[in-house]
Amino acid sequence: MPTCETCGNDYEKAFTVTLNDEAHTFDSFECAIQRLAPVCGHCQCRIIGHGFETDGRIYCCEHCARNAAPE
Repeated sequence: MPTCETCGNDYEKAFTVTLNDEAHTFDSFECAIQRLAPVCGHCQCRIIGHGFETDGRIYCCEHCARNAAPE
């Protein structure tokens, strides 16, 4: 049975996601999000939507992009 790379669960209905030519196996969307979704540069939440990118950094929303501390 395939094994989830995030939680280690053996699950017959696991699925594979290919990102940048690298295959990843998961047992749930929750585990896929935890492993693959980018993190907001301000509030640190996982970005599961389009996000907001500025100056090479990604944020969950425009509010976080505006309020992020400059590097």
